[in-house]
Amino acid sequence: MGISQYIKEIGRGPRGSRPLTREQAADLFGQVLDGTVTDLEIGAFCLAMRIKGETAEEMCGFLDATHQRLALLPASDRPLIVLPSYNGARKLPVLTPLLALLLAREGLPVLLHGMRTEARRVLASDVLVALDVPALTAPEKIADGQVRHIHTQHLHAGLARLLAVREVVGLRNPGHSAVKLMNPCAGPAVVVTSYTHPEYFEMLQATFHMLGMTALLSRGLEGEVAADPRRTPRYDGFVQGVHSVLQEQQPGTVADLPGLPAEIDVATTAAYTRRVLAGELPVPPAMERQVEHILRLADQTASEKSP
Repeated sequence: MGISQYIKEIGRGPRGSRPLTREQAADLFGQVLDGTVTDLEIGAFCLAMRIKGETAEEMCGFLDATHQRLALLPASDRPLIVLPSYNGARKLPVLTPLLALLLAREGLPVLLHGMRTEARRVLASDVLVALDVPALTAPEKIADGQVRHIHTQHLHAGLARLLAVREVVGLRNPGHSAVKLMNPCAGPAVVVTSYTHPEYFEMLQATFHMLGMTALLSRGLEGEVAADPRRTPRYDGFVQGVHSVLQEQQPGTVADLPGLPAEIDVATTAAYTRRVLAGELPVPPAMERQVEHILRLADQTASEKSP
């Protein structure tokens, strides 16, 4: 079906619009990713979905279309830890690179993928470059204990093009949800993701269940997946779609975190990350818990694939 018919279904406002089936959502999103629609139609799709909001069925369809088109990384020996990073730092240092390197220190292969979607944010990928972690220019196998990062363009050019619409219209779109949930690996993986608004939780939980995903879900920090170092959130785990609460939210906020910088620039964030990894500064307790939960999910995933 042509995209104009889908836009008629989803573009009637929050009360008049009708949700798409999973198959319809996959067809629509596939047309957007393939570039067979006009810029005007893409803008209409983005604005209509922003007003309506995604259902779990639609999110599954968007991810079906995405996974059918992604350039996938070969399977790693251990489950690949996937860290989407599309927001960067705004008020606090971006600690996703620290999370990636802490996980690699535990022997896990780690992929960070992302791109700039807002002009004035400090990106995790820039911090990794400052830490001498090389970027991939094409998907390749990541060794155990290794961190690599890749621009979304190298996973799918149409997906990167859709994300770039935000710089024109100023609003997020379903592409931003899809990249935070997708698994760009041909083998077992643990997708670490987050949500900012509580109303997204039920949709995400249903999506993980329907897709049989293995993932760690928690409240994010400025849209990034690394834990807020000042507080420990609730952690929800999913192993092949089966849900469990790994840890309830802990009350209170840490008043003082040794060495956590007030500045968010690349050089300062890289220097802080180095000092934590060298043991000169403590790992924030919230991040220690996050690493433990990811390790647990990775071990469960590995045992699931064992004969």
